[in-house]
Amino acid sequence: MTKKKSEKTEGVNLDDAFADDEDVEYTKSKPRKLESKEKAEETKEATNHVIKQSKPIEKIKKGDKITIDNKTYEVDAHYMLMDHKTTKEMTIEIFNDKDEDFQLRYFSDNMQETLQFYKLQQIIYTPTNFGKIEW
Repeated sequence: MTKKKSEKTEGVNLDDAFADDEDVEYTKSKPRKLESKEKAEETKEATNHVIKQSKPIEKIKKGDKITIDNKTYEVDAHYMLMDHKTTKEMTIEIFNDKDEDFQLRYFSDNMQETLQFYKLQQIIYTPTNFGKIEW
């Protein structure tokens, strides 16, 4: 049997809905993390990189040399990790003379602000800070 449109279905009022909550334990709120001014400046400094380009980053290819903090690396591959429609997440796989693997990752629409350096440790690439990079 269907109800007519003119009939109203009544719900429970707020007092009745929460009448049986005496035995409920609510978790405590997490304390807000207030980032100190010093920490904010450290983070800002960590993202300030000196980037010296001899050609656009898109033109970097296998065999090219990249210098990061006065250490030379060789490019093994340059490819797209993910297409985000408005930008592409790119990676440049590089290695050093000790045959250690690294990656440079960036977004194609904003390389200057998004360039990150990663080192392969066992099976995971971990972020690594750098100051100056050139190619």
